[in-house]
Amino acid sequence: MEITKDKVVSLVYELRLDGKEGEIVEKLNESNPLTFIYGKGNLLPKFESNINGLKVGEKFDFSLKCEEAYGVASEDAIVEVPKDVFIVDGKFDAEMVKEGNAIPMLDGDGNRLNGIVLNVSDSNVKMDFNHPLSDEDLFFAGTVVEIRDATEEELSHGHIHAKGGCGGGCGCSNESENEGCGDGCGCGSESEKNGCCH
Repeated sequence: MEITKDKVVSLVYELRLDGKEGEIVEKLNESNPLTFIYGKGNLLPKFESNINGLKVGEKFDFSLKCEEAYGVASEDAIVEVPKDVFIVDGKFDAEMVKEGNAIPMLDGDGNRLNGIVLNVSDSNVKMDFNHPLSDEDLFFAGTVVEIRDATEEELSHGHIHAKGGCGGGCGCSNESENEGCGDGCGCGSESEKNGCCH
Protein backbone atom coordinates (compact mmCIF):
# COMPACT_ATOMS: atom_id res chain seq x y z
CA MET A 1 0.00 0.00 0.00
CA GLU A 2 1.25 3.48 -0.80
CA ILE A 3 0.34 7.01 0.22
CA THR A 4 -2.58 8.18 -1.90
CA LYS A 5 -5.71 10.27 -1.33
CA ASP A 6 -7.87 9.21 1.65
CA LYS A 7 -5.27 6.84 3.15
CA VAL A 8 -4.50 7.19 6.84
CA VAL A 9 -0.77 7.79 7.10
CA SER A 10 1.54 7.68 10.13
CA LEU A 11 4.97 9.30 9.92
CA VAL A 12 7.91 9.87 12.22
CA TYR A 13 10.26 12.73 11.43
CA GLU A 14 12.66 15.38 12.57
CA LEU A 15 11.97 18.96 11.61
CA ARG A 16 14.98 21.27 11.40
CA LEU A 17 15.39 24.92 10.53
CA ASP A 18 17.52 25.92 7.54
CA GLY A 19 18.65 22.53 6.26
CA LYS A 20 19.75 19.11 7.44
CA GLU A 21 22.31 20.51 9.89
CA GLY A 22 19.93 23.08 11.38
CA GLU A 23 18.35 23.26 14.82
CA ILE A 24 15.79 20.52 15.57
CA VAL A 25 12.43 22.13 16.40
CA GLU A 26 10.23 19.02 16.40
CA LYS A 27 10.94 15.29 16.66
CA LEU A 28 8.27 12.60 16.47
CA ASN A 29 8.96 8.92 17.18
CA GLU A 30 6.94 5.73 16.77
CA SER A 31 5.24 6.14 20.14
CA ASN A 32 4.04 9.58 19.02
CA PRO A 33 3.77 9.68 15.20
CA LEU A 34 2.02 12.23 13.03
CA THR A 35 -1.15 10.47 11.84
CA PHE A 36 -3.54 12.06 9.34
CA ILE A 37 -5.77 11.42 6.33
CA TYR A 38 -3.76 12.20 3.22
CA GLY A 39 -5.34 14.71 0.85
CA LYS A 40 -7.77 16.36 3.27
CA GLY A 41 -5.90 19.67 3.33
CA ASN A 42 -4.76 19.41 6.95
CA LEU A 43 -1.06 19.57 6.09
CA LEU A 44 1.07 21.92 4.04
CA PRO A 45 0.46 21.16 0.34
CA LYS A 46 4.19 20.89 -0.44
CA PHE A 47 4.68 18.54 2.53
CA GLU A 48 1.98 16.24 1.13
CA SER A 49 3.35 16.38 -2.41
CA ASN A 50 6.78 15.31 -1.15
CA ILE A 51 5.44 12.13 0.49
CA ASN A 52 2.94 11.15 -2.21
CA GLY A 53 3.37 7.54 -3.36
CA LEU A 54 5.70 6.46 -0.53
CA LYS A 55 5.25 3.04 1.11
CA VAL A 56 5.66 1.80 4.69
CA GLY A 57 9.32 1.78 5.66
CA GLU A 58 10.36 4.27 3.00
CA LYS A 59 12.36 7.27 4.13
CA PHE A 60 11.96 10.87 3.04
CA ASP A 61 13.90 14.10 3.36
CA PHE A 62 13.13 17.41 1.75
CA SER A 63 13.33 21.15 2.28
CA LEU A 64 10.53 23.70 2.11
CA LYS A 65 11.29 27.37 1.54
CA CYS A 66 9.36 29.65 3.89
CA GLU A 67 7.00 30.60 1.04
CA GLU A 68 6.11 26.87 0.65
CA ALA A 69 5.69 26.44 4.40
CA TYR A 70 4.25 29.12 6.72
CA GLY A 71 5.08 32.14 4.63
CA VAL A 72 6.59 35.47 5.45
CA ALA A 73 5.53 37.09 8.71
CA SER A 74 2.96 39.83 8.19
CA GLU A 75 2.49 43.05 10.11
CA ASP A 76 -1.26 42.53 9.58
CA ALA A 77 -1.08 39.52 11.93
CA ILE A 78 0.05 41.76 14.81
CA VAL A 79 -3.08 43.18 16.41
CA GLU A 80 -4.24 45.10 19.45
CA VAL A 81 -6.91 43.12 21.32
CA PRO A 82 -9.05 44.96 23.89
CA LYS A 83 -7.99 43.93 27.38
CA ASP A 84 -11.58 43.24 28.43
CA VAL A 85 -11.62 40.22 26.06
CA PHE A 86 -9.42 38.49 28.64
CA ILE A 87 -11.59 39.25 31.67
CA VAL A 88 -13.11 36.09 33.15
CA ASP A 89 -15.43 36.23 36.17
CA GLY A 90 -14.65 39.93 36.51
CA LYS A 91 -10.86 39.42 36.66
CA PHE A 92 -7.96 39.88 34.26
CA ASP A 93 -5.54 36.94 34.52
CA ALA A 94 -2.16 38.72 34.45
CA GLU A 95 -0.30 35.40 34.91
CA MET A 96 -1.79 33.97 31.72
CA VAL A 97 -1.84 37.17 29.67
CA LYS A 98 1.76 38.28 29.97
CA GLU A 99 4.53 39.04 27.50
CA GLY A 100 5.84 35.95 25.73
CA ASN A 101 2.90 33.65 26.51
CA ALA A 102 1.01 31.85 23.74
CA ILE A 103 -2.75 32.10 24.16
CA PRO A 104 -5.29 30.02 22.22
CA MET A 105 -7.92 32.23 20.62
CA LEU A 106 -10.78 32.02 18.10
CA ASP A 107 -11.01 34.23 15.04
CA GLY A 108 -14.24 35.79 13.79
CA ASP A 109 -15.08 32.58 11.89
CA GLY A 110 -14.56 30.35 14.95
CA ASN A 111 -11.18 28.98 13.79
CA ARG A 112 -8.62 28.22 16.49
CA LEU A 113 -5.31 30.05 16.40
CA ASN A 114 -2.56 30.89 18.85
CA GLY A 115 -1.33 34.38 19.56
CA ILE A 116 1.89 35.40 21.29
CA VAL A 117 1.51 38.27 23.76
CA LEU A 118 3.93 41.04 22.79
CA ASN A 119 2.81 43.73 25.20
CA VAL A 120 0.09 44.44 27.77
CA SER A 121 -1.04 48.06 28.22
CA ASP A 122 -3.78 49.61 30.36
CA SER A 123 -6.44 49.00 27.71
CA ASN A 124 -5.06 46.55 25.10
CA VAL A 125 -3.04 43.39 24.62
CA LYS A 126 -0.73 43.45 21.60
CA MET A 127 -0.60 39.97 20.05
CA ASP A 128 1.28 38.34 17.18
CA PHE A 129 -0.80 35.77 15.26
CA ASN A 130 1.91 34.90 12.73
CA HIS A 131 2.73 31.19 12.73
CA PRO A 132 5.78 30.55 14.96
CA LEU A 133 7.61 29.11 11.94
CA SER A 134 6.84 31.95 9.53
CA ASP A 135 9.98 33.33 7.86
CA GLU A 136 11.68 29.93 8.34
CA ASP A 137 12.98 27.47 5.73
CA LEU A 138 12.19 23.94 6.96
CA PHE A 139 13.90 20.58 6.51
CA PHE A 140 12.02 17.32 7.18
CA ALA A 141 13.63 13.87 7.43
CA GLY A 142 11.62 10.82 8.43
CA THR A 143 10.04 7.46 7.72
CA VAL A 144 6.56 6.22 6.82
CA VAL A 145 5.53 3.86 9.64
CA GLU A 146 1.93 2.94 8.71
CA ILE A 147 -0.59 3.30 5.90
CA ARG A 148 -4.17 2.06 6.07
CA ASP A 149 -7.53 2.73 4.52
CA ALA A 150 -9.57 5.40 6.30
CA THR A 151 -12.89 4.26 7.72
CA GLU A 152 -16.12 5.68 6.31
CA GLU A 153 -16.62 7.56 9.58
CA GLU A 154 -13.13 9.10 9.39
CA LEU A 155 -13.70 10.15 5.78
CA SER A 156 -17.06 11.73 6.60
CA HIS A 157 -15.56 13.63 9.56
CA GLY A 158 -12.39 14.58 7.69
CA HIS A 159 -9.97 13.40 10.39
CA ILE A 160 -8.74 10.22 12.04
CA HIS A 161 -10.22 8.67 15.14
CA ALA A 162 -8.31 7.04 17.95
CA LYS A 163 -8.97 3.41 18.78
CA GLY A 164 -12.42 3.04 20.26
CA GLY A 165 -14.07 5.50 17.88
CA CYS A 166 -14.67 9.20 17.98
CA GLY A 167 -15.59 9.46 21.65
CA GLY A 168 -12.44 7.59 22.67
CA GLY A 169 -10.16 10.47 21.86
CA CYS A 170 -8.53 12.21 18.97
CA GLY A 171 -6.06 11.51 16.28
CA CYS A 172 -3.84 14.38 17.28
CA SER A 173 -0.15 13.71 16.86
CA ASN A 174 1.50 15.60 19.69
CA GLU A 175 0.80 17.15 23.06
CA SER A 176 0.22 20.68 21.80
CA GLU A 177 -2.34 19.34 19.36
CA ASN A 178 -4.19 17.46 22.07
CA GLU A 179 -5.19 20.64 23.87
CA GLY A 180 -8.91 21.05 23.61
CA CYS A 181 -9.39 17.69 21.89
CA GLY A 182 -10.63 15.58 24.74
CA ASP A 183 -14.37 15.66 24.27
CA GLY A 184 -14.80 14.11 20.90
CA CYS A 185 -14.41 14.55 17.18
CA GLY A 186 -13.49 18.19 16.79
CA CYS A 187 -9.75 17.77 16.70
CA GLY A 188 -8.88 16.72 13.20
CA SER A 189 -9.37 19.67 10.98
CA GLU A 190 -8.78 22.48 13.47
CA SER A 191 -6.30 21.48 16.15
CA GLU A 192 -4.18 19.48 13.76
CA LYS A 193 -3.47 22.76 11.98
CA ASN A 194 -1.61 23.98 15.06
CA GLY A 195 1.16 21.43 14.69
CA CYS A 196 4.31 22.00 12.71
CA CYS A 197 3.44 20.58 9.35
CA HIS A 198 -0.18 21.54 9.33
